[in-house]
Amino acid sequence: MFPTVAHVLDLDVVRRGLPVVLAGRDRLERPVRWVHVSELPDVAGLLQGGELVLTTGIALPEDRDGLARYVRELAEVGAAGLVVEFGRRYFDTLPRALVYAAEQRGLPLIALRRELRFVAVTEAVHALVVNAQLEELRASEAVHQTFNELAVEGAEPAEVVRQVALMSGLPVVLENLAHQVLAYDTAGGEAEELLEGWEQRSRGVRPAGRTGHDPRTGWLVTTVGARGHDWGRLVLVGEPGPAPEAQMAQGAEAAQGAGAEAGTAVPHRHAMLLERGASTLALNRLLVRDRESLERQTHRTLLSGILTHALTVSEVSLRATALGVPLEGRRLVGVVLRRRYGAATAALEAQARLRDFAETAAAAVKERRMTALVGALDDESVGLLVALGPHDDEHASLEGFTSALRRLVGQGAGAGQGAAPEPVVAVGSSVGSVRDARRTLLEATQVADSAVHVAAPGARGASYYRLPDVRLRGLLHLLRDDARLQTYVERELGPLLAYDAEHSTQLVRMLRVYLEQGRNKSAAADAAHLSRPSFYDRLHKVERVLGVDLDQVESCLSLHVALLALDAVRR
Repeated sequence: MFPTVAHVLDLDVVRRGLPVVLAGRDRLERPVRWVHVSELPDVAGLLQGGELVLTTGIALPEDRDGLARYVRELAEVGAAGLVVEFGRRYFDTLPRALVYAAEQRGLPLIALRRELRFVAVTEAVHALVVNAQLEELRASEAVHQTFNELAVEGAEPAEVVRQVALMSGLPVVLENLAHQVLAYDTAGGEAEELLEGWEQRSRGVRPAGRTGHDPRTGWLVTTVGARGHDWGRLVLVGEPGPAPEAQMAQGAEAAQGAGAEAGTAVPHRHAMLLERGASTLALNRLLVRDRESLERQTHRTLLSGILTHALTVSEVSLRATALGVPLEGRRLVGVVLRRRYGAATAALEAQARLRDFAETAAAAVKERRMTALVGALDDESVGLLVALGPHDDEHASLEGFTSALRRLVGQGAGAGQGAAPEPVVAVGSSVGSVRDARRTLLEATQVADSAVHVAAPGARGASYYRLPDVRLRGLLHLLRDDARLQTYVERELGPLLAYDAEHSTQLVRMLRVYLEQGRNKSAAADAAHLSRPSFYDRLHKVERVLGVDLDQVESCLSLHVALLALDAVRR
């Protein structure tokens, strides 16, 4: 946004003064926020930071201590540099004390060997600053307009990420709190190069604040979340080294102390762009775009009202009865349906398939003459709240529905709708009142989330899944996208994962082997193909890194659950 000291020295009006850099040559990339002409020896008190000070030196102190104090005060206030013109006080050299103090403080010191009109310098530099600010405003307006449109349209995360990459010209990655990639755009690069070892690389980038730049990797990172619930990070993958376009939005930022590196400031345009992208992602996650039929939409509203407590029990019963789905005096069973698609599909195609799947489920309900609310629960699930009469057999009803659903799905595929992946039918425990309907629906959702990774419903001879079929691994898989579970994994295993990443060790694997062998150290050493002393040494290192005692059962239980949760998150 602002010109640098080097840029100012390259201006024609300044070059006519034959400038020569006497100190701080490695700090010429400091941004110049303004040019200040002053002969006062205590000018630092009038500055805010980022100023390039022009002086003839006529009133500078004569003694060494006074010159050192003058330079120190300029450096402490964050001045961009000091320019001294020969001809009034100094003619061919500057005092050694002045040069030495500037070099020690990292303050660029420039001598003008030919007299200049200072007003011409200030006009030229201030024109650059004002023009840059106008250009910044235009760029900011373009960013805000673009992302406002994306927010209004309810753009998918992939489209938001693509737009950030397009406007920045750099690769962009959206990740969750467990450092797993949700969406990315390579900006014309290779995906393999961008994503290789992503989790390990991302764990090492922990900038302070919600938005921060990491000079070591060149990454600019901002947190994504809304309503106090953070759920991911948006990463702009730049080149290692000082941040481009480094600038100080406020003069106070320049006054962070002598020797502060201007290159470590957050890139202003990129930060603004990244934060707008993150805001759009957070907003769009709160929005629900629905193109269902009116009947399915009404059913979905009731199911959502049950799950979110948005509707009272009496409202649900009344509205369901008005829809021809009486719930009072019935046994209620929550059912969640999923399709096992082999590969990721485009957003619009996935929405169309979900709508068709909901209509197919409703058709199966009608064919079996069942009573149920049927509607989409989220972007990949169809939910049912089945109301069974006093003489309806629960198992027979569910088996009949599952059979009809699979047949109708197969017929749809035969009609040219594409492959017919086997639908997952997950069932919650039956309840006796509308007040408990939420419990059965939540249980069915848990079963569905984890049943996708269970080979078969079990030995019950049923064609649908219930809670006994999934166990702990399924439960953790269900919770894999929950920020609380990801935070738990990071709290339990984060230091060990970071240690492995930094030292290229395999302590996490050693801990896993030890716990999988039932805390039998001898058996674990054999399973790890290590001598017992070597394996014991690794376990002690695990204890030191994590600050735990592996002889305590509760600590081992907590770590074992965290390892299983890590597997679920990484899956």
